[in-house]
Amino acid sequence: MKRITTVIAAAGILAAGSLMAKAEGVDEINPDVAAKLYNPEMLDPSQPVGASPLRTFKAKNPPPWKIGYASSYAGNTWRANAMEELQNVIVPKWKELGLLSELVVTQSNLNDSTQIQQMRQLVDQGVDAIIVCCSNPTALNQTVQYAYDKGVPVFSLTGYLTAETAINSSVNYQVAGFDIGKAMVDELGGKGKVLVVEGIPGTSGSDSQDRGVKAGLATSPDIEIVGSIAGMWTDQVAQGEVQKWLATHPGKLDGIVVQSAAEMGVLRAIAQSGREGVKVAVGGEMGALCSWRKNPDLISVAVQTWPPADEIQLIWDIMMRTLQGQGPKVQSVLVAPVTLTHEDVMKAVAEDCDENAQNWLAVGKDNWGSEAYLNDFFVNPADPMAYKP
Repeated sequence: MKRITTVIAAAGILAAGSLMAKAEGVDEINPDVAAKLYNPEMLDPSQPVGASPLRTFKAKNPPPWKIGYASSYAGNTWRANAMEELQNVIVPKWKELGLLSELVVTQSNLNDSTQIQQMRQLVDQGVDAIIVCCSNPTALNQTVQYAYDKGVPVFSLTGYLTAETAINSSVNYQVAGFDIGKAMVDELGGKGKVLVVEGIPGTSGSDSQDRGVKAGLATSPDIEIVGSIAGMWTDQVAQGEVQKWLATHPGKLDGIVVQSAAEMGVLRAIAQSGREGVKVAVGGEMGALCSWRKNPDLISVAVQTWPPADEIQLIWDIMMRTLQGQGPKVQSVLVAPVTLTHEDVMKAVAEDCDENAQNWLAVGKDNWGSEAYLNDFFVNPADPMAYKP
């Protein structure tokens, strides 16, 4: 496994200088990280990267804290795996540490109005912080401010909110998308017809990654994007949509770039269509990694964009550090994607693996927001598990 650092050196040097002037807070973090992940040329233009207003935040109550998780969707393997990590690993550990009293979970099923109502109810019920996932980047802003005014900070994982007081954490999706698209270009030798399968259009994680994917594909003039459809980060949805697309587009197709967690749906659609030799991008879903293990020619590298267990651990640590008064420096804590080779998969995935598996491969804390990495993003860094009020 290794980090992707696809940044043009000259552009990175120039960007580091411009970031110093434009984004107070980013100039406080490691310059190499700033140049690679906060470079305006490789960053979603709406990604909030200013100095965080929460750098002087103090929790309204002492621990143990009551936390709200206002989830926007529960209908795919990613959400299920994130929830499993949250309820079965994180909650017991932090309760044992004496820092968590209760986790209150709500589900809005992609309805912004419902999520807004649920967040306000969580605030009124006395939570000390709220985590949201993969939500509309602007729809929740007034509610984030409402929560902040009541002393309740909001933390967004796997996608950003544009509210000034929100704290966001994720991979740099534009960098990740670019590398996924560029990997497909390299896979096809710079020439071919490619179908793009987005996630949930309108969410920042999907839109940012899609922008990067198309920029990566555009590095070769001989790559043609022949279609763009929404897979909704769900195997069943992606399978149906790709089947419909293939049925109405009988011409040559060389590759499909798909956002996890929809790879198995794409692979099943291709198999049912009888097409052969189509290269398919692979992310972190174990079923897809199993399929790649058994079919080495499927692709050459996979890009881990959002391993759910690692993602929920990352935002939880950021939230706990903030409640403890460590002071986040910037509005968005970004990490680099991780690449997997087929050799990595041979080691990480068992030979008797199941292509119907719905769990995800975790890359581990050391590769996805380690303690040392996070320390650099806080004014008063400390081990959050060692906190004593």
